Amino acid sequence: MLIRKPHRWQLPERAVTPKADFLNRRQIMAGAGALGLAGLAGCGAAEESGAQTAGGGRPTSGPLDFRPSGYQVADASTPYEAVTGYNNFYEFGVGKDDPARYASAMTTDPWSIKVEGHAARTGTFALEDVVDFTALEERIYRLRCVEAWSMVIPWIGIPLADVLARFEPTSDARYVQFITYQDAGEMRGTRTRVLDWPYREGLRMDEAMNELAFLAVGLYGEVLPNQNGAPIRLVVPWKYGYKSIKSIVKIRFVTDEPETSWKQSAPREYGFYSNVNPNRAHPRWSQASERVIGAGPFARRETEMFNGYGDEVAALYAGMDLIENH
Repeated sequence: MLIRKPHRWQLPERAVTPKADFLNRRQIMAGAGALGLAGLAGCGAAEESGAQTAGGGRPTSGPLDFRPSGYQVADASTPYEAVTGYNNFYEFGVGKDDPARYASAMTTDPWSIKVEGHAARTGTFALEDVVDFTALEERIYRLRCVEAWSMVIPWIGIPLADVLARFEPTSDARYVQFITYQDAGEMRGTRTRVLDWPYREGLRMDEAMNELAFLAVGLYGEVLPNQNGAPIRLVVPWKYGYKSIKSIVKIRFVTDEPETSWKQSAPREYGFYSNVNPNRAHPRWSQASERVIGAGPFARRETEMFNGYGDEVAALYAGMDLIENH
């Protein structure tokens, strides 16, 4: 029997603020006004309704069945409407509220993922054949954006390692690349050249197989909203948020370091590793501290190395210069 020893950053499940408390209208409106996020109230959760399912049986809206896990943090979870209304998803526009306004145009059912490269099992798979929706768990992780703001989000999903192992990557698979869905008709942001579409990200295989790497299909106990990367996204909590690619349609097992969108766009500012590192300033701002979204206009905290997950991931980078390898 596996007994998981709590980490120093874990908090008992009972200490996590219930979603219902975050949906108190007065509290949310006050928080949104303080953040200068006028209009957030119109971008949040719909009224509670019964779950809907896709042809393959996976839930496409409403609540998910999941089990709690030992992955918690000592910080309060970010209000639901901030999590779903304050996003970077440039496929729908560069404004923080653009994804909540426009992401409903994206079709997420049916959904398939194409697997390519150095693996014994490749091909195109329906999402419900990639993710076991009977084995979902909740993990509450910090999210640190490269723009020096942060959230705490209760994700629902499965370990990335479990999914990748099912495709039986070979010894030639030293990296894994992920690619986002692209449809100019549904994703208005891709009609501009903000980035070279489709969006691409990647991890070294040992990073991808780390216990913290996670594929999310929901948050706050419900199916993932489109603006948060529905129907499936990556969550890598020790790296800046742009590494946690949204709306994945392709997984490629490759030998050489794969091309990633932000590194291609501005390599001096955004490296392949993109580990949270308060000691390496962004060329245009400090990374020593971060604004805590949903905690008031002046709430800040000091940024921790690896976003506070050093015990789990520091060994991955032993001997590396993390300023040079940013």
